[in-house]
Amino acid sequence: MNELELLAGRLGAALSERGEWLACAESCTGGWVAQSVTAIAGSSGWFERGFVTYSNAAKIEMLGVAEATLARHGAVSEAVARAMAQGALAHSRADWALAITGVAGPGGGSPEKPVGTVCFAWAGREGGCLAQTRHFAGDRAAVREQSVRHALSGLLNLLAGVDCQA
Repeated sequence: MNELELLAGRLGAALSERGEWLACAESCTGGWVAQSVTAIAGSSGWFERGFVTYSNAAKIEMLGVAEATLARHGAVSEAVARAMAQGALAHSRADWALAITGVAGPGGGSPEKPVGTVCFAWAGREGGCLAQTRHFAGDRAAVREQSVRHALSGLLNLLAGVDCQA
């Protein structure tokens, strides 16, 4: 089992213990979170569904992200990550949702949002949505892998009551 699958297994155990479900909304990771969690035997007991919303149209149509939010903040923003996580909850039966949107590279970056900029959000059905931005180094694969690791770790920390801002 690779490191991401081990992390997904820990998250699954925490969700199972609580009797809760996960949904994910992914853009730049293209379903890697969903792949990591479904690699775990028994994940059907805690993983509800995943949304791969690579285009802005998909974010709008599948998750209900407002066109105005995309226009004002851009797809790579904490505002859009929050809307993605909240949309994943609204369009699922999950108790928790995580969202990832970023610039994995090698192109597509800008001075304001260089390659390696990734925005995350974690939302719970009982309320609250935490968002943050990270900057990862490396090539496209490295940025995507670090993003999956951070998203899974962030939710695991939230479930454990640990501040995931660290």
